[in-house]
Amino acid sequence: MPEFADLHEKMDALIATARRCFDGRLQTNAGGNLSVRLDRRDAIVIKPSGVGFRECTRDNLQVVMLDGTILPSEVALKPSKDLDFHLDLYRIREDINAIVHCHSPWATGYASAGIEIPCLTVQTIEKIGRMPLIPLSANGGPQTEVEISPVFRDPSIRAAVLANHGTIGAAKDLMAAQYLAEIIEETAHIAYVRDTLMAAHGKTGADLPQYGTAADARAAG
Repeated sequence: MPEFADLHEKMDALIATARRCFDGRLQTNAGGNLSVRLDRRDAIVIKPSGVGFRECTRDNLQVVMLDGTILPSEVALKPSKDLDFHLDLYRIREDINAIVHCHSPWATGYASAGIEIPCLTVQTIEKIGRMPLIPLSANGGPQTEVEISPVFRDPSIRAAVLANHGTIGAAKDLMAAQYLAEIIEETAHIAYVRDTLMAAHGKTGADLPQYGTAADARAAG
């Protein structure tokens, strides 16, 4: 596809990110998906359905135009089940150039309990601010652009948790989106440990940070 000068570069970056997700146990089997916007701005590279994060290659990744047209490839595979919400986020947010969506266990555990993951560390306050919990679709199925896009129309939203489903990190590039996925999972794990310890010691409340950096705290004071 010579019209996409950065195609192989972006494919290789997506492959590296997918393997990092797998190695970090953020995603196993063939679930989840991730995508990156090409420099032309009107197309993306995305992992197709049925391909594991560890098995991504240049040959099995798909190129999709923002209008939904899937370009021909050497390997015929089904498009990602979440393709529509990926495309819609790129359409509504010019600042989003990469999306990492995975079913990481700690975060998905919170999502399945219907509990929004609290931003309880200074890092999550600084890097994320808030991770909204997006409920299942009206008929009880997985979230689509109908449920997800309205949340991300707020330009301050960089991450979200999908009830009974997984997480979304959306950022300026793949590494930044990957960092969000990792911070979400790390925070969910920390929150569970905190809540378990509080319950064991009979505590009903704990302080939360108001600012993510010392500079912000000083400026507010």
